[in-house]
Amino acid sequence: MAAPEEPELSQAQTEKLLQFQDLTGLESMDQCRRTLEQHNWNIEAAVQDRLNEQEGVPSVFNPPPSRPLQVNTADHRVYSYIVSRPQPRGLLGWSYYLIMLPFRFTYYTLLDIFRLALRFIRPDPRGRVTDPVGDVVSFIHSFEEKYGQAHPVFYQGTYSQALNDAKRELRYLLVYLHGDDHQDTDEFCRSTLCTEEVITFLNTRMLFWACSTSKPEGYRVSQALRENTYPFLAMIMLKDRKMTVVGRLEGLIQPEDLINQLTFIMDANQTYLMSERLEREERNQTQVLRQQQDEAYLASLRADQEKERKKREEQEQKRQEEEKVRQSALAEERRRRTLEEEKERKSECLPPEPLADDPESVKIVFKLPNDTRVERRFLFGQSLTVIHDFLFSLKETPEKFQIVTNFPRRVLPCLPTEEQPNPPTLKEAGLSRSEVLFVQDLTDD
Repeated sequence: MAAPEEPELSQAQTEKLLQFQDLTGLESMDQCRRTLEQHNWNIEAAVQDRLNEQEGVPSVFNPPPSRPLQVNTADHRVYSYIVSRPQPRGLLGWSYYLIMLPFRFTYYTLLDIFRLALRFIRPDPRGRVTDPVGDVVSFIHSFEEKYGQAHPVFYQGTYSQALNDAKRELRYLLVYLHGDDHQDTDEFCRSTLCTEEVITFLNTRMLFWACSTSKPEGYRVSQALRENTYPFLAMIMLKDRKMTVVGRLEGLIQPEDLINQLTFIMDANQTYLMSERLEREERNQTQVLRQQQDEAYLASLRADQEKERKKREEQEQKRQEEEKVRQSALAEERRRRTLEEEKERKSECLPPEPLADDPESVKIVFKLPNDTRVERRFLFGQSLTVIHDFLFSLKETPEKFQIVTNFPRRVLPCLPTEEQPNPPTLKEAGLSRSEVLFVQDLTDD
C-alpha cells in the first residue's frame, strides 16, 4: 500500500523551511520539515529547540535522559593554557608557605568534607535551573557592586542564547566562570578583567558571557565545560557546524598575556570561521537562487492560471452567447407559432363574406406592404375590427399594422382604445361602397 503523499507547502512555509535549514545547518529537508511541524511552524521555537539539542539540553519533543548542558569539548585540538601559582621566593617566602600549608590543607579539607556531607543531607540547589536570565543579571549586579562599572560588556542572557547569537553572527564567544571562593578571583577581576586594554579588546572582538558558579546557570555551564581551577575562560566558536570549545585559559593570567593568548586562539581558528562564513554565504546565495526560481515558477504558474482563466471565461462567454441565440431562436419560433395560431383563430371567427348584389355590402381593395392586393366585401354595419381581423388572418400581413385611407389620408380606428372602447362601423367611418385602403407596417415601431 502506497504511503500517503505529504501536503504541499505554502510559500511562507517554504521560506521558513529554507531559513531553518540555514540557521541549523541540517542537510535533511525532511528532518527540517518534521521539526518545524512539531513546533507548528514557529521558526524561533524550532531553532531554539534544535540548538538546545546540540548543546545537550533535552528537546521538548524527544527528551533524553537528564544530562548537563554541553558543547563540543571532545576535540583534541582544543588549545589549553594554565597559569600556575608562583612558587615562594627566598627564605621568608618559603617559611611563610610552610607555616600556612597545614592551615590551608586543614581548611580546604574540612570545607570539602562539609560540602560533601551537606550534599548528602540536602541536594545541591544549583542543580535546578529555574531562572537562568535572573542568575546572569544577579551576577552582573553583584560584580558591578564589588568591582565597579568599568568592565567588559556582559551578555545579558542565558548561556544558550549567547551560543545562539554567536552562531548566528559567526562571532567568537568568551565564557568566564566566576569562582566566588577562589583566592585568585578577586585579583583577576581587578587587575586583569577590568583593565582598559582587556575591556577594549573583548568589546571589539567577541561576545562575552559570564556567571558565577554559585548560581544554578553558572553551575550548569561549569558541569558542561569541566574547569580545573579559577579564574576560568573558554573560547567557543562555530566549527564544523557545531559550537565548539577551541581554547581554555585557567589560572591567574595577566592582561597582556590574556590578550596574547586570545589573539593566538583566534588566529589559529580564523580559517574555520572564514570557511563557515563562505559556506553560509553559499547557502544564502543558494537560498536566494532557489527563492528566485520559486518566484519565477510561481509567476509562470500564475500566468498559466491567468491564461486558463481567460480561456474558461471566453468559453463560458461563447456558451452563453450560443445559449442566448438558441433561446432567442426558440422564443422567435414560439412567437411565430403563437402568431399563426392567432391568425387561424381570427380567420375562423370572421363573419361570412356578403354577396356582391347585397345593397349593404362594401367592396374594399387592400394594398399590402409587399405591394400585393387583396379584395373582400364587408357589410356597412360591421365594425372596423372585422376589417382588422381579416387583414390580421392573412399570411402576407405584418404582425402589427394600421389601416389608412388614401384621400383624405386618415388612420381608421380599428382597435378599441380607452377613449373609444367600441370601434365605429364601416358606415360610421364614412366608407363608400367601393374603397381602396392601405395597410401600413408598424412592426419596426
